[in-house]
Amino acid sequence: MENKIKFLTLSIALAASSASAANYAIEARGDAMGGVGVVSANFLTAPFYNPALTAIYRRNDDYGMITPSIGLSYSDEHMMVDDLKKASDLIDQAVGGDYSNVSELESTLNALQGDVANLQFGGVVAFAIPNKFIAANVFGKAYAESFAQTDIYTGANSATPNLNPAINAELSGVDAVGLGVTEVGISLAKYQTFLGQHISFGITPKLQRIYTYVYRANLNNYDIKDVRENGQGETMFNMDAGFLWFYGPLRVGFSAMNLVSRDIKSQELAGTTVTSRVDSSQSRTFEAVTFDYQMRPQYTVGVGLVADYATLSVDYDLREEEKFTNFKDNSQMLRVGGEIDIMRQLKLRAGWNRNLAYDNLDDTVTAGIGLSPLNLFQLDIGASYTNENSMGAYINFLTSY
Repeated sequence: MENKIKFLTLSIALAASSASAANYAIEARGDAMGGVGVVSANFLTAPFYNPALTAIYRRNDDYGMITPSIGLSYSDEHMMVDDLKKASDLIDQAVGGDYSNVSELESTLNALQGDVANLQFGGVVAFAIPNKFIAANVFGKAYAESFAQTDIYTGANSATPNLNPAINAELSGVDAVGLGVTEVGISLAKYQTFLGQHISFGITPKLQRIYTYVYRANLNNYDIKDVRENGQGETMFNMDAGFLWFYGPLRVGFSAMNLVSRDIKSQELAGTTVTSRVDSSQSRTFEAVTFDYQMRPQYTVGVGLVADYATLSVDYDLREEEKFTNFKDNSQMLRVGGEIDIMRQLKLRAGWNRNLAYDNLDDTVTAGIGLSPLNLFQLDIGASYTNENSMGAYINFLTSY
């Protein structure tokens, strides 16, 4: 049971990631800098932050490749997995006729109330050809994101009141959703001067294949292999756009991602009635439900100083993204990040970000390095840390000539 609980969320993300990706990129350089990129990304990573940056490159850059970038992050800030394990063990005891620890279930259920766990997994590849006419970057992106949240029951009314905590626990559930999106597209950008100002602008037409996965089970009764049976997908066209103004090292940018809105319906979870084994007079009906995914444009502004040997930038999402209906998975990010370049051979990076959609989430700090031995290739490594139950790791392999 312990392993089943620990891998419930993971299984959904991996089920989606077999052909998946999403609105955000897993990209080690940006992730090591708090997730910034609207003004600080380069011509190789531009499609994942701001397509206008595709046209910003060094004179000696003829082409470049990301082959590939991959990453994984996990967030369980309120120790949902540990509490589920404890609740499962206590439920099994009560069902088996041992009521000695029933009182502990009430505090465990209170701890689980409103808990959400999240897993992200993905990767990108890109091939860029910078030039003074129309710079181009052909890319592919795969990203999976999953959320699991508890649905705690409080309606037990047994003739033996001291059994109510066990009945509430037995009739409580876990809802889980997963999203996977694969993207293939091309970023096209142009740099020019206008009224003495340095600007670039870009667009990214792209095809997306979007998968949704849904799952529901009791706290101690589910089968991981059923997750993939509750999935469906659809293909759509979408578009990103971006703008950049700069003067010396000072940059101001704007990106608009996923300009085509879409409501993506998940498979419906059928309604069921569950009867308690602790007290057969108690039951609960789970209503049929769908967890629709709302794809909406996300607008982000960025400001930064990008010099030859140092970078400092800030990105801010202008709107709160709601994602799945009936789920506490909203996000609106504020990101800060910086980089120091030592002799073009070693880059030191650090960053910070906060999800402004909720007041009770911890901030995330990030760090990483970039290695460029003799400028033959570049290896980027990044990590993120929110608390001991929420962290991530990312890696890039890049070449440019």
